[in-house]
Amino acid sequence: MKTRYLSLMLLLSTFLFGAKADSSIWGTNLLTHILEYDKEGSLHMGHWFTVIQSTYVKPVLLFVLTVIPLAFIVHYALVGPKRFSHKGKSIMMFPLFKRINHGVAAISFMIIIPTGIIMIFGSTFGGGTFVRLCKDAHAIAAPLFFLSVIPMLITWFSRMLFNLKDDIRWLKIAGGYLSKEKKPVPAGMFNMGQKIYFWIVTLGGLVMIATSVVLYFVDLEIIAPVLEYYSISQIDMLRISALTHNIIGIVIISMFMVHIYMSVFAIEGAYKSMINGKMHEEEVKILHSSYYKELQEKGEI
Repeated sequence: MKTRYLSLMLLLSTFLFGAKADSSIWGTNLLTHILEYDKEGSLHMGHWFTVIQSTYVKPVLLFVLTVIPLAFIVHYALVGPKRFSHKGKSIMMFPLFKRINHGVAAISFMIIIPTGIIMIFGSTFGGGTFVRLCKDAHAIAAPLFFLSVIPMLITWFSRMLFNLKDDIRWLKIAGGYLSKEKKPVPAGMFNMGQKIYFWIVTLGGLVMIATSVVLYFVDLEIIAPVLEYYSISQIDMLRISALTHNIIGIVIISMFMVHIYMSVFAIEGAYKSMINGKMHEEEVKILHSSYYKELQEKGEI
């Protein structure tokens, strides 16, 4: 009975993971490869993976999830939200396609981020079916993010390029968010904070997708020649992918929390611009003064 059960499990595993006889993960050479882990010629990632993953990832994420919201509460209490007149002329900032694209990215993030957090703290949530469902939802939402990040990268690329003159001045005054005064802030259509967030989410997101593919499919033959050329074992590739995925993920979670606070709380009604595509003239004039001047020079306002 036990023999039949083990044979069935082996057959199912081979079918589900697409294993082949020469696979370094599931194939007949599995034990040989295990014995070679962390031996001479390897990257010796086993030790560092264990240390970083077990010692730093959870505490750092917990720190982010605790300290950043506390900082927002303090900022809201001491400085408060910026309020702008919603009377008068509105300026079209985001056409329909960009709003839809942003919406798809937002939906995918609302699935990916909570499920990713639950997966990291899986044991805290008791593991089992709930965590496995989160893992499945995480995997399903990833292609949705991929479908949104490519058009976003293409359509917003030029506006997201750094302008040192404005961007450095913006950083020096923290975008004016530490003051209650409404003084013109040096920024184009997107300010320095938005640009940093954009590049971290798009480029970092693409790296996240690449590492997730490695982690999900485990044994990708397509990268085998590259691993062999650089003398990287399959297990070390998985360790590197897991660490990279988690580290970049924590950075993106941090930036996403800031993005939500800024658009919902720090600037009253700012989120509405991604619904109707428009920002009121005073808001553009103050928060995106360089872009406002550009529109004036073009005679568009």
